Amino acid sequence: MKKYVCKTCGYTYDPEYGDTDGGIEPGTAFEDIPEDWICPLCSAEKKDFELEE
Repeated sequence: MKKYVCKTCGYTYDPEYGDTDGGIEPGTAFEDIPEDWICPLCSAEKKDFELEE
């Protein structure tokens, strides 16, 4: 699965780990995260993430 990086703070969402504090289970693809999810480090919106190169 693909990783996505926050353009604001550089946090990398890795689907292998999810975001358990944010209610996202490990194994959840970025595309399947709810649109109202926010970056756990800087609170940026999901639209502020881009595919990791």
